Amino acid sequence: MNFLVIGNGGREHAIIWKLAQSQKVEKIYCTLGNAGISNLAEVININVDDFNSLLKFAIENKIDYTFVGPEVPLALGIVDVFNAKGLKIFGPSKKGALLEASKSFAKKFMQKYNIPTAQYHTFTDFNLAKNFFETSWPKSKKVVVKADGLASGKGVIMCQNRQEALLAIEEIMQNKSFGTAGNTIICEEWLEGQEISVLAFVDGKHFSIMPAAQDHKRVGDKDTGLNTGGMGAYAPTPIATKELLNKVKNEIIPNIINGLQNENIDYKGVLYIGFMIDDKGTPYVLEFNCRFGDPETQVILPLLETDLVDIVEHVISGTLDNLNIKWYKKSAVCVVLTSGGYPQKYEKNIKIFGLNSIKENEAIVFHAGTKKDKAGNILTSGGRVIVLTSIADNIKSAIDKVYSVTQKINFDKMHYRKDIAQKALKWIKK
Repeated sequence: MNFLVIGNGGREHAIIWKLAQSQKVEKIYCTLGNAGISNLAEVININVDDFNSLLKFAIENKIDYTFVGPEVPLALGIVDVFNAKGLKIFGPSKKGALLEASKSFAKKFMQKYNIPTAQYHTFTDFNLAKNFFETSWPKSKKVVVKADGLASGKGVIMCQNRQEALLAIEEIMQNKSFGTAGNTIICEEWLEGQEISVLAFVDGKHFSIMPAAQDHKRVGDKDTGLNTGGMGAYAPTPIATKELLNKVKNEIIPNIINGLQNENIDYKGVLYIGFMIDDKGTPYVLEFNCRFGDPETQVILPLLETDLVDIVEHVISGTLDNLNIKWYKKSAVCVVLTSGGYPQKYEKNIKIFGLNSIKENEAIVFHAGTKKDKAGNILTSGGRVIVLTSIADNIKSAIDKVYSVTQKINFDKMHYRKDIAQKALKWIKK
């Protein structure tokens, strides 16, 4: 089979790495790519939102399956475009992708279909939002302010009080810090607890969940500093107890699937559910993503025993209930190495040293923001540069393994968190 993977980050490198292990795959193509992806796939110079060129390429190169990595082409309707031409593509339709592309749509959907979530208010007018906080919100009460649209995982501002909330709505709605994604905002009840990610393969009617993961969004240790696209992750997380996962599998996801069917949305692909688990173990849905998470993908796919191609085929054909998906009984931890200054201003084109010194049994090296120069050197080309994933029999061993490997890589102003997965160790001790 020939595969086309759309996207060029660490998530897409992990997807390609897994697809390349299948005996069914003859060739993989990837849009734009990076220095790591280019070792496994033929990189094509087509932007992820250039649907006409992608469609033409898929037809001319006899692509059997297209796998969409990032959210933007899904939100713009690439699946609808490919399906209209009879091409097989992995991902939800434009209507299905609204679960991620519009937080107000997602919140209304959750409310309508009895999916537990935080209380919220939606605003499209800055003055109305400002007046609400000035007259109806207690001075010292916390609140979460979110841009409604896509913001690369960064459109959320955690506000400790009314004053911070007023600054946040001004930043999003007036200063347009997240562009048009902030034309509408969601002001949401602040929930305390632990965040986890539960992803599921969905074929429209049936679903199969993956090992629950925990991402680390803040740039600094102990969850300090600005929100990022993700600084590291681990799976499976012990925070997702058997009782919790039973509730997710038997109540929450069936309600979601039922809601999608009632809305005439034929959802096929990956459904990502971000949960907040409170101190009583009650799960609340924070957000949906309509694709694999990044960096959750880099710890989930290494644990997948079943051929990913088999899963893609069954998802698209609507026969997921006929496939027994197996997972290795191991733990995986990944650490993201970023450019200094990320998620704000950072330098590019910095040479990376030490990549060839890492052995296969130590860590999997997933490239995110990298490129090759004419001499073959690997350079930085983005904020999140390299993702290192180690696998072991338990979380503690995987942590030790991955952090021993981080010492082998170096580039100027390289930054990474030193406490990825420490939450798991604390939870296990409880």
